[in-house]
Amino acid sequence: MRWDAFLTQVQERGEYPTPQEAERSARTVLALLGAHLVGQVRAELAARLPETFAVILLNPLQATEPLSPERFVRATAAWIEGATEQTAAWDVSAVLSVAADAAGEDLTHRILLQLPPGYDLLFGHPET
Repeated sequence: MRWDAFLTQVQERGEYPTPQEAERSARTVLALLGAHLVGQVRAELAARLPETFAVILLNPLQATEPLSPERFVRATAAWIEGATEQTAAWDVSAVLSVAADAAGEDLTHRILLQLPPGYDLLFGHPET
């Protein structure tokens, strides 16, 4: 996916007033996500993202343990200046739903298998 298309989708879904705000959220969320994915799944997702975001995903923050979805949202809030847990949940969902679209259904399923239960809602793909 091209940079402008990815960022435009994040901006629309997150209802951000500027592309810079969408980019800030995307950088933060993808850095945190990269710490939770390993191996081929992380590499495949990176290959479907714009290069700048792929680099962020492949060189993640270090996670000492997998974060539950709630803790992932709290961590996002801590990294985004002025964010609350409510706004961070919005940020996470905007970015991860666009990443899921870029990944496609099969890869998104494999991503969700690497994450603790409950991330399906953050990706906009509730398990049925």
